[in-house]
Amino acid sequence: MEQLVTKIKAFREKQNMTQKELADKVNVRRETIVRLEKGKYNPSLKLAADIAKVFNTAIENIFSYEEQKKTDTDNCVENL
Repeated sequence: MEQLVTKIKAFREKQNMTQKELADKVNVRRETIVRLEKGKYNPSLKLAADIAKVFNTAIENIFSYEEQKKTDTDNCVENL
């Protein structure tokens, strides 16, 4: 299973931007930025594009999907 990986925090910190400032620029709540940075929320294409535009970069430079590492629990279930 793939998991969303974001580099929002790195881009944001490089520009000395707070979560609130980024949220205001892309018209979302700060909590949305928090969840995005933790990989707990998949952005819409529009939101991803808006964030990329703020940082003047391509969406792919900020968002990617990586194979999620299996946990011991996952391995136990597969062996049933």
